[in-house]
Amino acid sequence: MLISSGQINTPTLYEPKEHPVGCSCAGCCKGKETDVTQTGKGAETSSEVKETDSSSKSASKAESELTPNERQQLFELQQRDSEVRAHEAAHIAAGGSAVSGAASFTYQQGPDGKLYAVGGEVPISSSGGSTPEEKIAIARQIQAGALAPANPSPQDLKVASSAALMEAKARQELAQENRDEQKDKAINTYADNQNRDDKQGSKIQLQA
Repeated sequence: MLISSGQINTPTLYEPKEHPVGCSCAGCCKGKETDVTQTGKGAETSSEVKETDSSSKSASKAESELTPNERQQLFELQQRDSEVRAHEAAHIAAGGSAVSGAASFTYQQGPDGKLYAVGGEVPISSSGGSTPEEKIAIARQIQAGALAPANPSPQDLKVASSAALMEAKARQELAQENRDEQKDKAINTYADNQNRDDKQGSKIQLQA
């Protein structure tokens, strides 16, 4: 950190009272060089401090010069930015394993020169699931993620609707599998009973 020479207690390198004015001895010359050097440093320090203060004042002045309309626009952009980020965060938190990537945002530059999020999206994947039960779980996860925000967008509702159809189809597949399983079980039971009856009939004939 640079400081001005006025803040340094520099020891006296010469004593002018013992030498006439304009003395060119080594001590007097060295003292003059030291004074000039310290004065130069002080000038540089003062200049740098002034430039720093000027930059700070310039930046704060730019923010304070926003018109009432610009201030209102800035406030709305800040509000929108918070809403968008919270909206996408809700998708990610509730979407779980159905979320296939990070959120991406669309930005708009505000009157203060900063960028604010005005739109966003989160990628969702419906792939996977080799059984109806797994497909149902994925579909329900997608619906939870799509409807998680306080105010779902039309796109969110569309995704949730598609996931609901996916779940309904998977449930139909599950129901069909259950029916087929019950049918196979009934056939096997009938076959077992038939075999048992046949064996009993054979025993009766042998006894006769």
